Amino acid sequence: MGKSGKRYRASKAKVDSLTKLPVDQAVKLAVETATAKFDENIDVAIRLGIDPKQSDQQVRGAVSLPHGLGKNVRVIVFAKGPKEAEAKDAGADFVGADDLVEKINGGWLDFDKAIATPDMMGTVSKVAKILGPRGLMPNPKVGTVTMNVGDTVKAEKRGKLDFRVDKAGIIHAGIGKRSMGADKLKDNFMALLGAVVKAKPASAKGIYLQGITVSSTMGPGVRIDALQAADSIA
Repeated sequence: MGKSGKRYRASKAKVDSLTKLPVDQAVKLAVETATAKFDENIDVAIRLGIDPKQSDQQVRGAVSLPHGLGKNVRVIVFAKGPKEAEAKDAGADFVGADDLVEKINGGWLDFDKAIATPDMMGTVSKVAKILGPRGLMPNPKVGTVTMNVGDTVKAEKRGKLDFRVDKAGIIHAGIGKRSMGADKLKDNFMALLGAVVKAKPASAKGIYLQGITVSSTMGPGVRIDALQAADSIA
């Protein structure tokens, strides 16, 4: 569904597409222009001064958002034995091994995050072609291939955000729901921005934060003053 219609035009009228705003004002405006009848996501796009074609300039990572994502995060875990019990005790929605592979191969994808212990990656590889394109493949770089299953499950359930730069040099990420309110969404945004800045490749030259935009699912993009935002990182 495109961003069109009376609601969008009314919201667009409130936004000057050329003006860069401080973070708090920009997030507040994004929330105010989220006028759809459902609880819209609040998304950010961070354009980076890197060359994504270079292997040493890939930017990716994970960050635990202080206020979560405003939704129930469904977590599955590939584990056996004591680690299976640890995952269940921590609140994992589904835990298994070959049975999970069978379910996924059968078309089941009713989950948001997948975690695996290192010894289970041979099993997970059987569904890599399904999980990979959807961004669901467990990966040690973002902490989802680990023996520390319990704490990882709890972090994912609270709202740990994985991010990675795309081929155009932009990070797209959701920072929560409109209903969370501007203050909590701003905190989440600053946590994400801090993690992105921390992940700056040593080989990146020039201005790193080229541009930042925040918007709701159905609302217009609001530009953020990237320099001011960077200076605000604790």
